Amino acid sequence: MSQPNDPFSGLSAFLAAAQTGGFTAAAARLGVSPAAVSQAVKALEARLGTPLFIRTTRRVGLTEAGAALFARAAPAAAEMAAAIEAAGAMGKEPSGLLRLTVPHMAVPLIIEPTLGILRRTHPKVAVEIAVEDATVDLTARGFDAGIRIGEYIEPGMVAVRLTRDIFWSVVASPDYLAEHDRPRQPEDLTSHEAIRYRFPSSGTIYRWEFERDGKTLSVDPRGSVIVNDGALLISSARAGLGLAYVADIAVETELATGTLIRVLEPFLPKTPGLFLYFPQRAQTQPKLRAFIDLARQVLRP
Repeated sequence: MSQPNDPFSGLSAFLAAAQTGGFTAAAARLGVSPAAVSQAVKALEARLGTPLFIRTTRRVGLTEAGAALFARAAPAAAEMAAAIEAAGAMGKEPSGLLRLTVPHMAVPLIIEPTLGILRRTHPKVAVEIAVEDATVDLTARGFDAGIRIGEYIEPGMVAVRLTRDIFWSVVASPDYLAEHDRPRQPEDLTSHEAIRYRFPSSGTIYRWEFERDGKTLSVDPRGSVIVNDGALLISSARAGLGLAYVADIAVETELATGTLIRVLEPFLPKTPGLFLYFPQRAQTQPKLRAFIDLARQVLRP
């Protein structure tokens, strides 16, 4: 129980509410009542002499003081939690909640083959998986680790390879190609309909990248369909709505069955594949090590 002069009193409630965007969600994460979270935050605000949250009927948001506190306290709290867990984990069975953020692409490739095995072999490890394609601040969102394409991992993170390199592909359905001339050069895209992808985090639309004679060429094709979800991008291509620029590992089944066909192959680049990434302080956590070891074993082929 926290003492009146404890500088950390109410901090866990504050961090949970800031990360989840509400007292109810924070209470569920901490295993207490929403009233207990609200009371702890109010006591912290009273002690600091400034409000930390802007409260509305739908959610709570951080004030300027709350945002400043969260920016400094969240990384420190994560470091302390990792240190405590590492100290108490020597020789112990992996346990606790493993929180992962993964893109849609990783669900069939990595999560589905490993999740059931992880739960059977390490029943004390609970798993929470957030599927989102946007770039995520692991510490701010309270995740233990994430999975992303290698080139999009922020600097300073430990990265563990999970898949082979990615060969990018421009694909279309047989029906689309039956109605349109097959593009032979990147410049031919001006006469085609493209399904365009908008990055969820930055809001920018992805420019298609090609290589020719050792030089990089980027094209911003026209298109009447814009999505911010990789799965919808692929299904739209299958439906014949246009050409799509995708990672080959995300459409292996479609390419093998012929429901999608590659074009412009000589001009497409290769990039690093999918990696599990996490802060260096987290690599000693038994629950994370258990997932890494299992993923390497299951995904080795």
